[in-house]
Order: sequence, then structure tokens, then C-alpha cells
Amino acid sequence: MLFLVLSITFGVNAQKVTWKYTTEKEPWKKGTDLSFKNSSEKADIAIYPDKKLQKMDGFGACFNEIGYEALLSLDEKTRQNIITDFFTKEGMNFNLCRMPLGSNDYSLSYYSYNDVYEDFDMVNFNIDRDRYILIPYIKMAMAKNPNLKIWASPWTPPAWMKVNNHYAMGKYNDAMPIDDKGKFIRNNATAFKMEERYLQAYALYFSKFVQAYAKEGIDVSIVQVQNEPVYQPQWQSCTWRPEDIAYYVGNFLGPQFKKDGLKTEIWLGTVNTSNPNFTRTVLNDEKASQYIKGVGFQWDAKHTIATLNKEYPGYKIMQTESECGNGENNWGAAEYTWSLMHQYIANGASSYMYWNMILDESGKSTWGWKQNMLVAVNKETKKVTYNPEYYLMKHLSHYVLPGAYRLETSGGKDHLAFVNPNGEIVLLVMNQDEKNKIVTLAVNDKQLSLQLNGKSINTFTF
Repeated sequence: MLFLVLSITFGVNAQKVTWKYTTEKEPWKKGTDLSFKNSSEKADIAIYPDKKLQKMDGFGACFNEIGYEALLSLDEKTRQNIITDFFTKEGMNFNLCRMPLGSNDYSLSYYSYNDVYEDFDMVNFNIDRDRYILIPYIKMAMAKNPNLKIWASPWTPPAWMKVNNHYAMGKYNDAMPIDDKGKFIRNNATAFKMEERYLQAYALYFSKFVQAYAKEGIDVSIVQVQNEPVYQPQWQSCTWRPEDIAYYVGNFLGPQFKKDGLKTEIWLGTVNTSNPNFTRTVLNDEKASQYIKGVGFQWDAKHTIATLNKEYPGYKIMQTESECGNGENNWGAAEYTWSLMHQYIANGASSYMYWNMILDESGKSTWGWKQNMLVAVNKETKKVTYNPEYYLMKHLSHYVLPGAYRLETSGGKDHLAFVNPNGEIVLLVMNQDEKNKIVTLAVNDKQLSLQLNGKSINTFTF
């Protein structure tokens, strides 16, 4: 895979074009500087600098407990080097990252911020556990990038707020979720106890979370209501009908945030269904829609973003969790992630989130799913490996700055183009062919010939 970043400023004379590329054996290498020439011939790729599309908010990944544990197995210098590579302008320049609101499948164990049964007034709410794990992890990153923004979503409410009284929904491990007929709760039903006292308590739970983190010096910019509400796995989860999400947001969560004067945005997400009617139901609700500022999509929802972006142009779109693979961590995984990045961003997403930044090299979740990561740590030998997806993300996030706009282009699905706030143009080009190939690029009346290595990612800037 080859990544190319192109930065060009067009004036009377053609300016220098810089090139960075990555192949499996040669990651993050500087290519030969190039120059544009006057030409009116038809090119393989055309960029239209005056045709700006969505404004980009940024790129990032998720802070998880198991990742922090892997990081802590290393010496302090190595830890800092890795965090520098993620969060500085010289590195990946991540500026928008996710965290779980309570536990998830990459937490060390089940927990919530209030496990005291039917504590509707949230007297016992606390984030004490996070002060030892997630907050130090986030603050390591913020020390490198003080402008880092954090957003959060729950995988599950406190277990006592759910009809199965358990963190999980699936049939494995110690989870025993059953409805009144003795069957498993299905993904078209709501697993939350839809009584007013539980809904009000859960709104207060969200508000207290935002306020508690603010006291720790971490402003949560966005909360999304539920991770994957159409899924009932054997890890932390909670299904919701869209009508019930709308009812919760419009009558409880939104009013609670307004009452408490919180600036944190409420988003619908993270939507994981290929049925666009799920999102439509919530956004068409008169009460809920007045509080919702954006929509987060992941997994099967990728099939709906093109349609929903056209139908609801007033809402920002975030890709909330890049599909996690099965521990391959190879070039093929990077090529697949590129296809996801292109699909989401080309259809209107203004931000893209990877999943786990750092894990031990097994990549195992608490229940044994081996997943991919950007950086792998061998906790025994202390070897640190930067996987191909790290460089894929870096080819985008290092160059495309917050406030950039995607530019309209022609010439297929193997590229994306942006213009940064300073006028710099960034072109990301993928060559998935085994062989080298030449691609011609046109911008206005100027043209450039690009020699792309086989299986490479390229970034050109000008």
C-alpha cells in the first residue's frame, strides 16, 4: 500500500510538490519532490480547489483500559515516545478521540459509575476508577496536544437500569439476559427499563459524568447516546428501539443538559444498523431533534450514510469505530480500512475514528476476540510494533488539519483530496495493484505525473 501526501500552492509559477509514501517494507518514506507543468490534457485524477465539500473536524481513536495496561508495561521513555507519535504535529496529530462512558469490552472488568441498586438520585455516582486508569491515559495525550477533544458513549447503563439486570446482553460468560418468555432479548427491543424514574436517573448519570470529568480538567465535547443500539453481544451492551432513544433524548437527556447548563453536544450514535429508518425515526422526532447536533455511524451503518447525509444535511457525521479485524494487523487490513475511510469520508463524514490505539500483541478483548491495533506491545519482550494501519491513519491525520475541507475530485475511489485552512492541498492516493503505475493529476490548467509504487499509500501536498 502506498500513501502519498501532496501540498501545492498555485500562483504564477508551479510550486514544489512534496511526496510521502508507505509500502509494507518501506513505511513513511520521502519521495522525490515534483513540479506541475502546464497542460490541458485529460488526467486520471482531477482536483477542483474551488469546490469545497464538508469541513473536517479531525481524526483519532479510543482510549481503553486494556490499552493503558499494555502501555504501562513499557518504560517511561518508550511510553512517551508512543504518545508523542500519536498526539503531536510531528506524529499522527490525533485531535479528536473517544472514550467509554463506563465499561466496555476493552475494560479490565465490568463496572459503571454507579452500581448501587436503584440509586435514582445518583448519590453514589463517582468516577474513582477512571482516576487511576482512563484519566491518566487521556492526560498523557493532552500533555502532547492540549487541544485534544474527547467524546464519550456508553456501552451499557448501570446493570440495574436494564431489564436483564446485567451489563451484557448475549448468552455467553455469566450473562443471562431473558425476557418474560424466557427468550433472549432481541435487537429490535429496548433493554433499558423505560420507566420515568430510570430515564431521569440515566439523564442525571450522563450529566454527572460530564461535570465530573470537567472537574478533572477534561471537557467532554460530545456524548453519543448508546454504542451499537442494534446489537446484543456477550459483552457490555444495551439494545434500544429508535422511538425509545428519541423519547429519552427529547424528554430527559436534552432537558437535563439544558438545566445543568452543559455545553457538551448530544449526538445520535453510535448507529450500527443498515436500516436508515432507525436514524430517520430519531431525527424526525420533534423533541429529540432540537437537542441532537450530529450522528455517529459504524459497522453496518456505513451502507446508510450516503442516503442520510443527503436527507439530513444539517447534521454532522462521524465514523465512530473503524472495523476492528481479527488480529491480522497486516497490509490487507490496512487496505480494507482504506476502503472504509474512503466510503465514510466521500459520503460526508467529517471525522474518522480508529478503534484501539495500543494493545498487547494478542489484541484480545476480555472475552477473547483478537482485534487489530495501531501499535502492538509485547509485554514480555517489550518490543513495540507499528502496524500498517498506523501508517494509513498517519497519512491522513498528519496532513489533513482540523478545519480543512474535502475537495471535489474526479477519477475513481482510490484517492481523497482536501484543502487545509492555510490553503495547502492534500491528496491521498492508494495503489492496491501489485505493480507500479503512473497516475496523472490535474489541478486547474496544471498537470503532474505520479509514479506510484505497487501496494502503496501516497500523500502529496502542494
